[in-house]
Amino acid sequence: MENKTNINFRKETLTKLLNAIIIHENEIIQALYDDFKKPAFEAVLTETSYVILELKDTIKNLKRWSKPKRVFPSILNFPSKDYIYKEPYGKVLVIAPWNYPFQLALCPLISAFAAGNQVVVKPSELTPKTSEIIAKIIRKIFDKNHVEVIEGGIEVSQQLLSKRWDYIFFTGSVAVGKIVAKAAAENLTPVTLELGGKNPCIIDETANLKLAAKRIVWGKFINAGQTCIAPDYILVQKDMKSHFVTYLKDEITKAYGANPSLSPDFARIINTKNWQRLVDMIEPDKVIFGGQTDATTCYIAPTLIEETSLESQIMAAEIFGPILPILTYENDAEIDTVISKYEKPLALYLFTENHAFSKKIIQDYSFGGGCINDTVVHFSNKRLPFGGVGHSGIGAYHGSLSFDIFSHKKGIVKKANWLDLPM
Repeated sequence: MENKTNINFRKETLTKLLNAIIIHENEIIQALYDDFKKPAFEAVLTETSYVILELKDTIKNLKRWSKPKRVFPSILNFPSKDYIYKEPYGKVLVIAPWNYPFQLALCPLISAFAAGNQVVVKPSELTPKTSEIIAKIIRKIFDKNHVEVIEGGIEVSQQLLSKRWDYIFFTGSVAVGKIVAKAAAENLTPVTLELGGKNPCIIDETANLKLAAKRIVWGKFINAGQTCIAPDYILVQKDMKSHFVTYLKDEITKAYGANPSLSPDFARIINTKNWQRLVDMIEPDKVIFGGQTDATTCYIAPTLIEETSLESQIMAAEIFGPILPILTYENDAEIDTVISKYEKPLALYLFTENHAFSKKIIQDYSFGGGCINDTVVHFSNKRLPFGGVGHSGIGAYHGSLSFDIFSHKKGIVKKANWLDLPM
């Protein structure tokens, strides 16, 4: 890559990208609305402002992140000075999803370019307006030999995966993640896979139910539930269920009104295929709140589902929509029965005032990340690694970790000649 060792060049280019995003922010917000009625507030909070902050942080810290790191030498190499050098992998492919189509295309791109790589970005074909504005901005700022956007559907993704890359970064479903990993394995290409899973949300008898309901409604129904770290199902202590459901209903109404279809703050399902998949999960006799749907606008109301069998369709896989099953438990063994039935989730949430119980849950279960007494917000801290484990993903990024995942760490020993000890 031309100028790949020139940190100033990278900073200048990223500054141009920052300015372009600020200039085109209203267009980006409109594109997100056109694609699936993403509310303007959500578009700013979870897409444009997030990318802007990521750019500012990268520009500010790039020189420090890229410097060789001196490490304590081994006594066997005395006298020497030992360093870790960071170098770009080379050619990087970023495949972005449709649920946060701007943020999850731009953030990996920013880090990969900052680390000195050549980058090809494949935005989602399911959000064509957003993909169009992404392509417009990137082609305006970057030389195509440094960063290129390639738009298209599944066939384009397949063609790209058939090429040899030095690194692949994919965000999406577990099923497609397996396809990406298989293609990467052909050339022993390292990957980061940001996937998903059935994220549990546990509420015990000590929880502040009203506050828990407010924070769960926010985390679950933002983006109409189409968030990989959204709570997928509730596990509430049996005696607390009726009170908790009442609070959930109240908070949904406060957030979206008596008729969420009229709310300017509630998005739509991305397309008819996904809408139908979600509608098929809803058993009408199990609905305790919501349940209204409209095929013409791909609308599904925020919906609460009565306790259901673990063998039901809604509990078979990640929901990825505005439907929230409410399960109950009486003891720790019943919690374990449910959580252990599924692959390791991308997130786990627990509402409790019992510190011993929270410590036990954190230690007993493997999951990507999560929160105690909140949902989703761990994603916002750039100092925390974000990523999955097992079927919920491979690798973690955010902040300096994003720069690191796109950099090969090269260990160097600089041996002095003033002393030569016999081995």
